[in-house]
Amino acid sequence: MNDAGCSNGVEPLPLDKAVDYMLEECRTVLPGIQTLFGFQLIVVFSEGFRNAMDAAGRILHMASIVFVAIAIALIMTPAALHRQSGQRSISERYLATCSRLILASMLPLASAIVIETYLVAETLLQHRAPSIACAAGLGLIFAVFWWGLPRVRRWR
Repeated sequence: MNDAGCSNGVEPLPLDKAVDYMLEECRTVLPGIQTLFGFQLIVVFSEGFRNAMDAAGRILHMASIVFVAIAIALIMTPAALHRQSGQRSISERYLATCSRLILASMLPLASAIVIETYLVAETLLQHRAPSIACAAGLGLIFAVFWWGLPRVRRWR
């Protein structure tokens, strides 16, 4: 037995604490996503943007902007749900729904970051193969740490 009195080292949380933690996770992640979104929008209006990227690159950048906007919508939905459907009550269903929304936001966010990494690498390196390798490597890192590691920890 550990210090917390639980034989497996896991301590259950009361529902209100679990919801507090979940909303805090949203509040922590959101500024970073919004900052990325702001930079994506600013670069479009810069002088060199049209010259630095071909049409395919601009389309990829637009797709990345859409992915970040989707991630923002998903990560902000728990607060909107809480404000509109039960400011004074919480439920297991609410917690489960919001947890799924947060997890769902990770895929478009990772996709946007991978796309932007590819575009920056392509612009800087002027070679497609290392740019694809860099973006693919980053995608693998996201897959391992955001999806693989949590699953391995759950199986143990």
